[in-house]
Amino acid sequence: MTAAATLDRPDTTRLSVGLGARSYDIVIGAGLIAEAGARIAALRPGARVGIVSDANVAERHLAAVEESLKAAGLVPATVIIQPGEKSKNFATFEEVVDALIAARIERRDLVLALGGGVVGDLAGFAAAALRRGVDFVQLPTSLLAQVDSSVGGKTGINSRHGKNLVGAFHQPILVLADADALNTLPLREFRAGYAEVAKYGLIDNAPFFAWLERKWQEVFAGGPARTEAIATSCASKAAVVARDEFETGDRALLNLGHTFGHALEAGAGFSQRLLHGEAVAVGMAQAFRFSAEQGLCTAEDARRVEAHLHAVGLPTRIRNIPGELPDTDGLMNLIAQDKKVSRGALTFILVRGIGQAFIAGDVDPQAIRRFLEAERAA
Repeated sequence: MTAAATLDRPDTTRLSVGLGARSYDIVIGAGLIAEAGARIAALRPGARVGIVSDANVAERHLAAVEESLKAAGLVPATVIIQPGEKSKNFATFEEVVDALIAARIERRDLVLALGGGVVGDLAGFAAAALRRGVDFVQLPTSLLAQVDSSVGGKTGINSRHGKNLVGAFHQPILVLADADALNTLPLREFRAGYAEVAKYGLIDNAPFFAWLERKWQEVFAGGPARTEAIATSCASKAAVVARDEFETGDRALLNLGHTFGHALEAGAGFSQRLLHGEAVAVGMAQAFRFSAEQGLCTAEDARRVEAHLHAVGLPTRIRNIPGELPDTDGLMNLIAQDKKVSRGALTFILVRGIGQAFIAGDVDPQAIRRFLEAERAA
């Protein structure tokens, strides 16, 4: 048992991401922000900690995190970025790295990502590049980050050509998912994160999706159902990452809905018009509708998925996205920049049913084009 493990309470859940010497724990529970200092100090006593956060999260949580770090004998230095996907760019990356160097974050120190998926991706990439790699800790404050982006070591920024096209695999040394942090999350952001929760059921866990259909209102309300949903999602992600750290095999299944979704997100300008989780919701519904059109799954499964996402308040159709989007040619160009494209061949995550996702290589571009034309007209 590690020193950090001795801090666990009966109301916390600890999961392990098994990567040999680079294995790390995910701790889920209430009140973890106040314990962050003690848990980090158990792993890196006396370290300087470069906190990367955004202005909104910092206003809510930064003081408590800094107090916790100082009480544990750690030395915090803080870098604040602007909220939103547009901060995942080269200019902000440079600002963060320069600030961490100025704060004298050295190889034996660490970076702490305090925020949602944007902060985690950006701070993790900065940690991967800084002095050729320093350790970092994820303290995710959004549902999306707690169940998805904080686990697995994918870090990066966006290019004008598409989302997450520049980055590195760099695993954290600890993930602290404080369920209390979600109590201050705006409803729209919680819904967006819920799309990633539902994704785990749709990939390979049909009983979990059925449980969400029954329990989603309790997940939104908080309490044991929310913690169970987070823990189930994290366990699924951890198992996939342990099998396929660098996405050379079935880790690609975690991108269900993301090929369509990333194109829509880029088409909306990475703006508040369409949050990442909302784009994933539309993309997952499209993946099921396209699969049904191709005779891979039943139309009833596609309707069931769309009905559930709609019930929780998520968009499922292109018409649900406000404002103008690129035409079909523009969306096809964005899809062609997807990370799963190999030598120009389109790769999608398609489904044979709920809980039966698979990797489909060399998907016919004309079939996708016809599908998008119909989707835009629907």
